[in-house]
Amino acid sequence: QVQLVESGGGRVQPGGSLSLSCAASGNIFSIYHMGWYRQAPGKQRELVATITTGGSTNYADSVKGRFTISRDSAKNTVYLQMNSLKPEDAAVYYCNALLKVTFRGARDYYWGQGTQVTVSS
Repeated sequence: QVQLVESGGGRVQPGGSLSLSCAASGNIFSIYHMGWYRQAPGKQRELVATITTGGSTNYADSVKGRFTISRDSAKNTVYLQMNSLKPEDAAVYYCNALLKVTFRGARDYYWGQGTQVTVSS
């Protein structure tokens, strides 16, 4: 089985910073894209940032210049550094990974359980 476990959420004041991490473990053959999504109360889950195996990144317009995604492929871990946080960044943040569990298997998406980020004074 595959598990994605996020950590690093919490409460921060506007303008503050938080760092999230997500480690994938279990029966993993290969990981392709990894990313972060978020879901605020009453809203749909939205993309925050993704990163490919080669290190190419993609960000939502709302976080460009403030958030940085990175990964350590040797550790099957993806990170999200969040700076200059705003109240509208408050949400449950979910880790996502596109991976294969066997050589001949299909690629599939896996999700973490989510970690809460609260931004308020």
